[in-house]
Amino acid sequence: MVSKEVKFAGILEQVRQKAKEQGNCIAEEQVREAFAELELNDAQMQEVFDYLEKRKIGIGEPVDLDEYLTEEERDYLQQYLDEIALLPPYSDGERLAWTMSAMAGDEPARQRLTESYLREVTDIARLYTGQGVSLEDLIGEGNMALALGTGMLCRDEAGIFPKKPAEVQGVLVRGIMEAMEEFIRENADHDKKEKSVAERVNRVADKAREMAGELQRKVTPEELARETGMSLKYIRDAIRMSGYRIEDMEYAEERV
Repeated sequence: MVSKEVKFAGILEQVRQKAKEQGNCIAEEQVREAFAELELNDAQMQEVFDYLEKRKIGIGEPVDLDEYLTEEERDYLQQYLDEIALLPPYSDGERLAWTMSAMAGDEPARQRLTESYLREVTDIARLYTGQGVSLEDLIGEGNMALALGTGMLCRDEAGIFPKKPAEVQGVLVRGIMEAMEEFIRENADHDKKEKSVAERVNRVADKAREMAGELQRKVTPEELARETGMSLKYIRDAIRMSGYRIEDMEYAEERV
């Protein structure tokens, strides 16, 4: 049996995804309807709304996404949009025709179809700003996902795309969103790892500094391990992670 907590997390993710599909906006009634089966009280529902608002999801009306951009990102976005504006205009009918032709293997049509979605990539990227990655990187990831998606139209061996050309847009947009979300997750994991490394190096360096101050000389990894209880491997790994730059340690032999 699925616990209430697991069900709550699943519904919350569904609501978040629905909001992004609607331009990062969702009606209060939609949220309440989604959580109706859990019978949340007023305080719990308010926590849901607070969670959504902190993630730039407007309740009832869209939030101003540009306020999350740095001045440098605003300049980049404007320059990028100016470049896109130079591309030939298109109609919904033309986009649909390009989709059909791309599905049949027409490369020029695939290229025009890709170009027609560049503006959507920038709009989606703005939804993910303020999460530790730059707007330029988000647009780059989105464009790669877009090119990959349109390239798969004529060789959809996995059956990812619907048979009806009019339904292809939803798959392409989801692919762009998933690529950006994956990039944000990978960046967060990298930052977490970097922080962990820094914390380990700083811990060893601090203890080495304390011990060196008492002994009036540099200390060896073995001495530090005996004094602090840290494992010798932990200390040696920290030394290597620091690039052998922990000043108060004697580790000439560690380089061998």
